Amino acid sequence: MASAGLTALALAAPARASTAPAAIPSPDWRRGLDNQRIADLGDGTFLNPVLSGDRPDPAILKDGEDYYLTFSSFESYPGLLIWHSRDLVNWQPRKPALTRNIGSVWAVSLEKHEGRYFLYIPVKASPQNDIFVIWADHIDGPWSDPVPLGLHKHIDPCHAVGEDGSRWLFLSGGDRVRLSDDGMRATGEVEHVYDPWRYPSEWDVEGFAPEGPKIHRIGKWFYMLTAVGGTAGPPTGHMVIAARSRSIHGPWEQHPGNPLVRTTDIREAWWSRGHASLVEAPDGSWWSLYHGYENGFWTLGRQCLLDPVEWGADGWFRMTGGDLSQPIPRPKGGRALPHGMALSDDFATLQLGTKWSFFRPAPDEAARVRVQDNALFLRGKGLAPSTGSPLLLTAGDTSYRFECDIELAPGGTAGLVLFYDDKLYAGLGFDAVRFVTHQYGIERARPVNPHGGRMRLRVTNRRHIVSFHTSGDGGRTWLKFDRGMEVSGYHHNVRGGFLMLRPGLYAAGPGEAKFRNFTFTAL
Repeated sequence: MASAGLTALALAAPARASTAPAAIPSPDWRRGLDNQRIADLGDGTFLNPVLSGDRPDPAILKDGEDYYLTFSSFESYPGLLIWHSRDLVNWQPRKPALTRNIGSVWAVSLEKHEGRYFLYIPVKASPQNDIFVIWADHIDGPWSDPVPLGLHKHIDPCHAVGEDGSRWLFLSGGDRVRLSDDGMRATGEVEHVYDPWRYPSEWDVEGFAPEGPKIHRIGKWFYMLTAVGGTAGPPTGHMVIAARSRSIHGPWEQHPGNPLVRTTDIREAWWSRGHASLVEAPDGSWWSLYHGYENGFWTLGRQCLLDPVEWGADGWFRMTGGDLSQPIPRPKGGRALPHGMALSDDFATLQLGTKWSFFRPAPDEAARVRVQDNALFLRGKGLAPSTGSPLLLTAGDTSYRFECDIELAPGGTAGLVLFYDDKLYAGLGFDAVRFVTHQYGIERARPVNPHGGRMRLRVTNRRHIVSFHTSGDGGRTWLKFDRGMEVSGYHHNVRGGFLMLRPGLYAAGPGEAKFRNFTFTAL
């Protein structure tokens, strides 16, 4: 899976970083909607990722025969889209739980307690960070308005209930805080209760950064899984460790096999694996969900991986999927739901929060967009994608093409983008007279536009090599635009922010741009 450049990097790496054999090339994934890859191979096995694209910090809830899953949504709103499965391999989107912008949403805790669903939501925000809680009586909502808990110094909460019925939030850094009986307030002071296992000092990591605690009560034990080593940075950094205790109050005993998951060679299929949870499958087997970067594709963000778990006679568990490059026998039982969602859109309805989301929206951002007569109308904002809160998708393939018919409002500008954040994006837009080329998060060449105020635009991203095509006759004939790009550096280890490079639409200037017949095809 590594490119030629990555292979050279692997060969140049110190010998101590190469402690595992090189990954054997994986077979092809099955293809689903829009030719997108899907994990279920249809022969009783699956091939990771179970959810491709940017699906970081998975928060899993088993609710009877149903499984619900959500991920960090950062600057995208509506956010915290809930996914539903009956077999842990095939997942369907339901509805977003968070519609009001409260900041950059990091790793959440999704729980059900006494018949009520809770989401504990850490945010990076100005003037200060905090952890919020929302609740609902049904997984599809309506969800309550976010309530701040006043926890300004921690991230990655995990709700846990003690053997005495007490409710807690475990936090980054090995800390915890008591919750009120209704789960809506933090009571008492934050206390330090756990010192995580430390890796050898010579390992190449980003930093200690203990985060993402996940507490599971299984049998007579409480198990705590924690991520250490840093989320990104060196591919060998992020890892999964575990500890256990007979009581929610400790003491915590370190797993003798730590770390349970770690990338040890940059030739492996998945990098920076960590932030794990445990979950029981329909057949009673156990599994772990965590995230990782696909080899060479930091641009896709952290994708959701499923790893089989085996229990020992000593009451400890271990992950058994290796580097996850090969098909794995899928959990038995349950029912396979139709997987994923189409990214193509005829704009018959406005799929905001499931398919489309705004980047860092203002409180009234949703008023900018509407659908009518199979067209999406997007009111212009700002002068460029950097100031215009574009409308974005999450794509999960290493190569894809997307295109759309675009009609401008008088004096307006619109186009298609590959968007990381407001400082780093690429794309092509146009006004009635000239194109505008977006590269490195700035506006560059402005060649003459021969099509006027209406055209069909196409963006092709083939393993980071990007090309643009334009058509003045609805896609019957195409002109290749005379500027190509390479976007492998549009990712967190360059820019920060823990995001992904996302396809999308933007409109700037006065009036509403009209978008029709958006098609997405994985290549």
